[in-house]
Amino acid sequence: MTALNDRPTTPALTAEEQEWVDKFMDETTLFLGPDREIMRSHSISERSDHEELAIAAGVDRMQVERIRKRIAGALDEGYEMCEAQGAAPGAKWGDLTTAIYTASGDVSYLSCHGVIAFSAILHHPIRYIMKYWKDEPTVGIHEGDGFIHNDARYGNVHNTDQSMIMPIIRDGEIIAWVAATIHEGENGACEPGGMPSGSETAFDDGLRMSPFKIVERGHLRRDLLTFLQHSVRDPKLQLADLKVKITAVNKIMERVNKVIDEVGVDTFVGALRTTVEDVDAEVRRRIAELPDGTYRFDQFMDSTLKENILIKFACKITIKGDHMTVDLRGTGPEILNRAINSPLCSVKSMMMQAILAFWWPDLPRCTAAMSCIEIISDEGTWADASYDAPMGQSLQASFRGFSAMQALYSRMSFSTPHKYSNVVANWFNQINTFLWGGITQHGDMVGNLCADLNGMPGGAKPFRDGEDAVSPLFCAMADTAEQEVMEEEVPFMQLVAKRLVRDNMGFGKFTGGMGYEMIVAAEGTPQWGFMTVTSGAKFSSIYGMYGGYGCGTYPLAMVKGTNVYEHFRRDNKTFDLSIEKVMNNQPFPDGRYSTYHMGLQFDLAKDGELYMISQGAGGGYGDPLERSPESVVADAELGRISQKVAEDIFAVHYDPATFRLDVEGTDAARTAARKARLQRGRPFAEFCAEFVTPEPPKDLHYYGSWGSDTEDLTATVFTIDGPSRVTAPLAELPLINIPDRREVKIATLEQRVAELEAKHGEKVRRLR
Repeated sequence: MTALNDRPTTPALTAEEQEWVDKFMDETTLFLGPDREIMRSHSISERSDHEELAIAAGVDRMQVERIRKRIAGALDEGYEMCEAQGAAPGAKWGDLTTAIYTASGDVSYLSCHGVIAFSAILHHPIRYIMKYWKDEPTVGIHEGDGFIHNDARYGNVHNTDQSMIMPIIRDGEIIAWVAATIHEGENGACEPGGMPSGSETAFDDGLRMSPFKIVERGHLRRDLLTFLQHSVRDPKLQLADLKVKITAVNKIMERVNKVIDEVGVDTFVGALRTTVEDVDAEVRRRIAELPDGTYRFDQFMDSTLKENILIKFACKITIKGDHMTVDLRGTGPEILNRAINSPLCSVKSMMMQAILAFWWPDLPRCTAAMSCIEIISDEGTWADASYDAPMGQSLQASFRGFSAMQALYSRMSFSTPHKYSNVVANWFNQINTFLWGGITQHGDMVGNLCADLNGMPGGAKPFRDGEDAVSPLFCAMADTAEQEVMEEEVPFMQLVAKRLVRDNMGFGKFTGGMGYEMIVAAEGTPQWGFMTVTSGAKFSSIYGMYGGYGCGTYPLAMVKGTNVYEHFRRDNKTFDLSIEKVMNNQPFPDGRYSTYHMGLQFDLAKDGELYMISQGAGGGYGDPLERSPESVVADAELGRISQKVAEDIFAVHYDPATFRLDVEGTDAARTAARKARLQRGRPFAEFCAEFVTPEPPKDLHYYGSWGSDTEDLTATVFTIDGPSRVTAPLAELPLINIPDRREVKIATLEQRVAELEAKHGEKVRRLR
């Protein structure tokens, strides 16, 4: 027997042999997935040799600023082309953006309009293209090439967004990239519209396009286009907006090439890199202005969009000098058969949205705005999901990343003498709109969404109320669509559109913006259906600030089994609709009235059946008892709030006939309210002793850390014996799968039948 130490050693490979091995491994790679190193990094790249030489030659700051302005104009022109020519609702109403990138993929400048998050994340696919396709003989990168991608796992907000990425090449060298991204909607997912709340595997999410070349040397690849068109419900949309993005990017490149011809390649390359580095340095300086300390903000989602749970999004920011750390540990585990999971890059993109739109909106819109911020996260949570998790509703986690950054910056910057933007309570952060799909009155198969999600209300400020249904948190310039335009294309009407809902505001000294209600009904189609993809029907999605209230909770209301159009034609007085009136008065006697949480999977709609939802509300700022009584009465007179809210929340009394303020009654009511608070109040330690519990309630399906300073996560797991609770570090938790709701309901009914049989015996068996 040979001793262990006597075993022969493997001789080292020669350089030639190592080259053979590397070549063999490259040629026989089984599967190229997302590159972990690329996907986990959001820092700007190291300077390239070209950038070093360009900057070493000297930087004319005035020239850089002129180049920036020329680029901004080109990007805005490309944005407007997409908006004017796009076929998707997302294109028509502003859910898109354009951007220019350095050769290594860093965002140097974004369009002044559009969705910051869309482009803030595209460094991932560009770096992937440069690493894997640039020198790949079967792919390569040439002038006129264009790469398409949508898969969030390779760098996107969610799979319904599609990007066109094209290189700028001079003398055979890639010196920059230009891209356009549009929220296309329909992407062939298991439900129409591109954001499937019903997906239970990654394959239910629809198209999963890793970056690939669809335009080759200026020519659209018809073979790949045909494949894409056969993969979605709306092939005309896929073709139309692909051409729109190509045209817009080419126009931007035409403008940029004129700039390059005027200033020279080196000056242009230096300007792009200087912009990136300037923003990085300025962000570090601004972080150093913030008070050192640790700030926490936890949020909770109340459903999987199928069943009610409570899952935590944890965020802790630590400032020390010019270093900022964002710690997401404590966030709940991913759920492997539900759509709410998000890749970390998507969450980061919405954090970037908060930074560039609400923290420091004066900065150039550039990757470097978050480059120096450290992100700590455990892979395998619903905000940092693994490759195999479904992500059709990744916005559920991503939007909470935005809200965490928005809320915590308001706290961090509260005491700083110089502010770059207003302190603001949380913007509404949910997708309160209808997705739809089916066959139109023109015989086309389609799937997409209403642009009403763009009517998110704004949060209150320390000196004024929030704006009503003003814009989505992700795009200041987006529009909410014109129903008349939609009715030309789709077979349903918004019987009520954009009417503010009474009492739907975040109460406070200054109130959050109000949201509107939407009531829709289809007619004249062989097959049509609606979906809603929102959480927050039981647990508020956003919170108020410094004593202000958060938004309300929002159900879906439906009237099935009736055709309201027939009622309207018989008696036009029945066309008097609001969610409040319909659900309380039930004016259609043949209808079945129901409320539901806002995670409705695709539901086939018969002609005239009503689906009713409302937008949310922005967070309030400050104590409602400090609101001007005159403002409260003015809101009541306008019908914005009810008398009950005026009295119970704001402690304001007035004559409901004349809306004349009762000054003495209001003073007395507010004094009594403050005394009642003091009576209810108790020392913090005493409150914690009563309120804080060692674990969640026994009957609550809970996911996430319980408390702020623990590495353990609590999770409800399901086995054949039913649900049970497990508390352990993330790495030790079992995989989380939630059983099918229908199977759970059948099992519950079977158990009930068995109980009745045991109790009543033969009589129940005969009835069966």
